[in-house]
Amino acid sequence: MDSPRISVIIPIFNGEKYIAESIESAFGQSSQAFEIIVVDDGSVDQSGIIAQTFTPEVTYYYQPNAGIAAARNKGIEKASGDYLAFLDGDDLWTNDKLSLQIAAFKADLSLDITFGHLEQFISPELDKGTKENLHCPDEIIAGIHCGTMLIKRDAFNRVGLFETQFEIGEFISWYMRAKELDLSIKVIPELVMRRRIHGANTVIQKRQSVNKFTHIIKRSLDRRREKQDKVTQ
Repeated sequence: MDSPRISVIIPIFNGEKYIAESIESAFGQSSQAFEIIVVDDGSVDQSGIIAQTFTPEVTYYYQPNAGIAAARNKGIEKASGDYLAFLDGDDLWTNDKLSLQIAAFKADLSLDITFGHLEQFISPELDKGTKENLHCPDEIIAGIHCGTMLIKRDAFNRVGLFETQFEIGEFISWYMRAKELDLSIKVIPELVMRRRIHGANTVIQKRQSVNKFTHIIKRSLDRRREKQDKVTQ
């Protein structure tokens, strides 16, 4: 714990406007990451070229487009740290994100996962008309979000990889599986991430798939019932 080995995994897809700033927010941590891995999920813009300007400090991988879950899974496959952290290629971490969460792990050795709080912001380069059409809550919220998470590698392995069949909701499904295993989870009170709203966010672009959240929740309930049935038999 004195020198925690943290692997940061950053998936990108056509994120040339924001990827440099996201990588810099990972570099700017007061508790330095052991490694930063960028997985380019088939971008056709300049995302990969920009990400590679950070090498050799950043390790860059390219894969044909397969979705954010597959990109994260590729990063996990390549990661060698004892802890895993995830940052989408358009979001930002606060400077003390990792150090605050490592402190929580040191204070409670039984912890498996820590989350923090997040705030959302409308990307400043957008024109006035675009900004007016975007909804951005003002409040800071407890962020059960992949980007606020720091997790022990062995705990992640117990849950398993992200499910690639979901266009959206892959983290919700993963988190439900983690909860079903009764992992020790803590949400620290500090702000650790700023989520960028820019109109091309995955959830905004995939609104037609939002009904899949119902399917994800049902699957979790079914697994819980099956587990309970086995206990009572």
